[in-house]
Amino acid sequence: MTVAMSPQAGEAGHSGVEIRSDLRVRLEPRERGGLEIQIASRVEVYYGDLIRRQAEEVLEALGVRHAHVEIQDEGALPFVIAARIEAAARRTGLGVGTRVLPDRLPLPEPSARDRMRRSRLYVPGSEPKYFINAALHGSDGIIFDLEDSVHISEKDAARLLVRNALRAVDFLGCERMVRINQIPLGLEDLDEIVPESPDLILIPKVESPQQLIEVDRRIAEIKADYGITRPVWLMPIVESALGIENAFSIATASPQIVALTIGLEDYTADLGAVKTRAGGESIYARQRVINAARAADVQAIDSVFSDVGDLEGLRAWTLNSRTLGFEGMGCVHPTQIPVIHEAFAPSAAEIERARRIVAAYDEAQKKGLGVVSLGSKMIDPPVVQRAVKVMAHARAMGFE
Repeated sequence: MTVAMSPQAGEAGHSGVEIRSDLRVRLEPRERGGLEIQIASRVEVYYGDLIRRQAEEVLEALGVRHAHVEIQDEGALPFVIAARIEAAARRTGLGVGTRVLPDRLPLPEPSARDRMRRSRLYVPGSEPKYFINAALHGSDGIIFDLEDSVHISEKDAARLLVRNALRAVDFLGCERMVRINQIPLGLEDLDEIVPESPDLILIPKVESPQQLIEVDRRIAEIKADYGITRPVWLMPIVESALGIENAFSIATASPQIVALTIGLEDYTADLGAVKTRAGGESIYARQRVINAARAADVQAIDSVFSDVGDLEGLRAWTLNSRTLGFEGMGCVHPTQIPVIHEAFAPSAAEIERARRIVAAYDEAQKKGLGVVSLGSKMIDPPVVQRAVKVMAHARAMGFE
C-alpha cells in the first residue's frame, strides 16, 4: 500500500531579540483537523486577535484549510504578515499562483522621464524594518533591492515583501525603484513587482542590449495583462569591462531607459583592480558611461560610495562626479543623502548665470533675432539648453 506523504513544513521571516517589524512563520500542512494557529507576539495583548484574524484570512485565500501554524511576531505590520504567511505557504507547495494582496494606497503621479535623480537610497528587500521610514530621509528615490543584499534562499520571500510594500506604504515624493536580480532570475521578480506599478526598474550586471530587450518585453506583457498604462522606466547598471564597452548600445536598447549607471564594486573586481578613494582606476569607465548616456539622451548616474563613515571622502567624490557630468549617485546610508544633494546643487553663481542666459534668449526670441548674445559673448543653443536645465533643477531644489 502506498502511503501519501504530507508536504514538508515551510518557514519564512525572522524573529529574535534583535529583529523588529518582522515575524517568523512556520506552516506545517495537514490532511485534516482544520487550522491550528499559535501566536507569540511582543504586542499580543493589543494585536494578538487581529494577527490571528489576518492569518486566517490569508490562509483561506491561499486555499490552506488544514495546517499547524506557528507565528513569532516582532511587531510586523499587516502587509509584512501577509507576505510572510504567503511565502511560508508557497514553500510547502500550497497557494502557488495565488496572490494575497493588501489594500492598495492611491498611486502617486507617474514619474517623469527627466525627473531629478540626485540620490537613490538602497533598502534591502528582505528587511521590512527599513521600509516604513525610508522616505523620511529625503532621497529622490528609494531602491528596494532584490539582488546583492538578499541571500539566494530569500529571493522568493523578498519579492513578496517588496510587492506588498509598493501597495501599502506611502513613499511620499520619492521615486519608487526596484533593483531586480540578474537576468534570467530577474524576470521572475518582474512577475510580482510590475503589477504594482513601480516607477523604475534597475537591471544589474547588464552586458548586452539583449538583456534590456528581454526585460522590456516582459514588462510590456505584464502591463498588458493588468491593463497598466503608466510608464515603468528602466535604469541599466553596467558592472563589467564588457558592459562598459557596450554602454551606448545598452543605453539605447529601449525607449523606456531614462538613465544609465555604473556599479564600481563589480567593475573593479572584473578588472582585477583595487578600488581606491580617489577612483583613478575607474575614471575611463565612468567617463564612458557619461558619454554613452549623453549620446543616448538619458541621465548619467554614478555608483555608490561604499564607505559610509567617510563623509569627507564622499563629498570629494560627489563634487568630482558632478564635474565629470554625472547627475546623481546611489546611497547606502541615509547620512549620505544631504552631502550628495549639496554637491549636486547648482551654486548661486551658476543659477545667476543661467538666469541671465535664459533672459537673453527670451529677449532675442521676442525680437525675432536668430542670434543670442550675453554681453560680448554669443550664446549657442546647447548653452541655453543647459541653462534651462540648471534653472529647472534650482526650482526643484527650492532655490527659485
